[in-house]
Parts: sequence; structure tokens; C-alpha cells
Amino acid sequence: MGNSKTDMTGRTIAVFFGGCSTEYEVSLQSACSVIQNINLENYHLVLVGIDRDTGKWFWYRGSVDAISRDCWQTKEDCTPVFPSVDRTVHGICYLEGAELKNISLDGALPILHGKNGEDGTLQGMLELIGVPVIGCGMLSSALCMDKELAHQIVRMGGIRAAKSAVIGYFGEFPQERAEEAEGKEQESLFADGLWQSDGAGDFRKSAGKEEICEKARKIGYPLFVKPVRSGSSFGITKVQCEEQLIPAILEAFRHDSTVILEEMIEGFEVGCAILGTDELVIGEVDEIELSDGFFDYTEKYTLKTSSIHVPARITPKKAKEIQETALRIYRMLRCTGFARVDMFLTPEGEIYFNEVNTIPGFTSHSRYPNMLKEAGMAFGEVVDRLLM
Repeated sequence: MGNSKTDMTGRTIAVFFGGCSTEYEVSLQSACSVIQNINLENYHLVLVGIDRDTGKWFWYRGSVDAISRDCWQTKEDCTPVFPSVDRTVHGICYLEGAELKNISLDGALPILHGKNGEDGTLQGMLELIGVPVIGCGMLSSALCMDKELAHQIVRMGGIRAAKSAVIGYFGEFPQERAEEAEGKEQESLFADGLWQSDGAGDFRKSAGKEEICEKARKIGYPLFVKPVRSGSSFGITKVQCEEQLIPAILEAFRHDSTVILEEMIEGFEVGCAILGTDELVIGEVDEIELSDGFFDYTEKYTLKTSSIHVPARITPKKAKEIQETALRIYRMLRCTGFARVDMFLTPEGEIYFNEVNTIPGFTSHSRYPNMLKEAGMAFGEVVDRLLM
């Protein structure tokens, strides 16, 4: 069995990209931006691509441009790899002929957005095989990905969060039936297998559509229906009335087995970029200006009818309050390395927690690097600080 530390000086860092997620394409673009800004005099990079359909891992040695164009999976540039179960290796393995070879890693940076990458699954595996995770670890990644658990923890810390209720499905949700169902047939999907909670831990079987609708009435319309564990606004619907509720829930179930009904907070979204673990760097607060609807997947990556203002068009005093609130949330949810904390600012000046993105977008036009840029850190400096 061979063991390789690589033939270059400096720390050996794996950058993971791709992944089994609806946010696969976003991951490719973010990973390209990060890779292009890593100082190769200080680090040796091991690029690990994860196939969207099969979840197979490949040690990729081709061009960064091919990643951005999603044509990276070629036989010449990809070698199948897998995590080493020997913790003394703290790395990955591959076969060279009949010989098993190892690549020891000093750290791993997952640039995987959404499920199976941002939710603690990969972080847990890396921790298990002894590879240090750059960024949030398994616990914080899982907590932040679960919108309801994150809200409960933040509320206990004295920070406002929207009223909500959770609906879950025991076992695997019948996707094919849901896609084909209409009208009363849709309602039959709620007859068995559902549980619900009002956020106080009182899990119980649902009585069906009426009980779910009653939860929604207590929250009040309009409201949002969201998958509990999803990113980039996939599966989110703004529901104006009861007639739209069940189709919205079915859409959210396409992305996760647990769905949250969430109060709509009047006002606008603000965000705060945080970098570090012990000594923290805080970016300028940004503001999302919407002309209509909400900040869905299309708007996040096209800005057709919305604008992002950085710094936000608020007073310095309010910006400082938002930054301090973001820091409290970052600590409460055990974040490390980097994250973006999203909140709402109401017309009355109240701050409401929205969510934490533990692997925010990392392209040159993404919110996270631009908030830090406004605070005086260039993109390359952000990446250097991240890998320290």
C-alpha cells in the first residue's frame, strides 16, 4: 500500500465540488472562484468532484474551466477515489493497478451547496476519517440546514424568529403519487404518515388536511412553505390563501421529507458575512431590494427584478445592531470558519432571524465575498484567511 503526501511543499487541501444536490451547478461556479484564488505557493490542491447522479468521488486533475462548463468528468482527468477507513491516513484512497494508494489531507474545504454537502453529511464523514473540515463542522452544518431547529435555538437565545409549524412524513414521501395527484387525490396523501409540530416538540400524527390548514390559519396568510433542509430557495412557495396551501406543501415535499410553514415578515432581508472561528471578521451588512415576490432561485442568480445594496441603506447604528445579532447567532449555532447570517428588518426596526448559510455562494458577484470586500478584504484575502 502506498502513501502520498503529494510532491509539493505546503499543506495539502482537498476542495470538494459538485454533489448530489439541486444546487450542483451553483457549486461548480463557487468552487471555480475559490480554486482560482488559492495561492498555490502555499497549498497543494486535491480537487474532488462528486457526480450529481451517482455520488461517486473523483480525483480531478483537469482544468478549472472544464469545471465551470460542467464537462470535467473525463476518463483522462478523473480517478475514482473513496474515503480511507484508516484514520491514520486521514485522507482518501485510489487504486493504481492492483495497489491501493493513499492521499493524506491536511484539511478539506467543501464547496457543496444544499443537501448532501451543506447539511453535515460530508462534514461528518470527514470528521470520522480524521480530516479537518474547513468551515462549519457536522453539528453546526446540520443545525443551520434544519430551518426549524435553527429557529428554536435562536428563539431560546432571545432573538426573534417567524412563527412557524412543521409537517413531516414518516418514511419516504410518495413523490410519484404526489406529482400525479390532483384535487381530493392530493388530500389523500395526507391521510397517513404525517406528523406535525408547533415548534415546542409536541410531535403527533396529523389528522389530515384540516389540521394542517388550521396550523396555517394560526400563522396567518400570506405565509411561506419551505423544505426544512434545502438551499437557494428551491421548493419555496409564497402562499396567499388556503387554496394554494396543499400544492405548495407537495412542492416542498419534492425537496425534503420535512416542511415548514412560516410567517411572512414584513420588511426586507439583510445579511451579514462572518469569517473565522476565534478572531472573527465581519462584513458590511447588505440589503436585498425586491420589486415583487421573494428572493427565489431565479432572482438570486439573475437579479432580474431585484437589487442588492452593500452597504445596506440603513443607519450605522442599525447596521451595528444587525452585525451584533449575526455574531450572536453565529456563536449560538456553533458556526466555525465562515457563514452568512440572513435576517429581516421590519419597518419598525425589529430584527428577525431568517437562516444561516454555512456554505454561501462564492462567485465574484455573490453576496458573501462582496460584503467582506466592502469591509476591506479582497477575494484572495478571504480565501487565504479561510485556509489559515
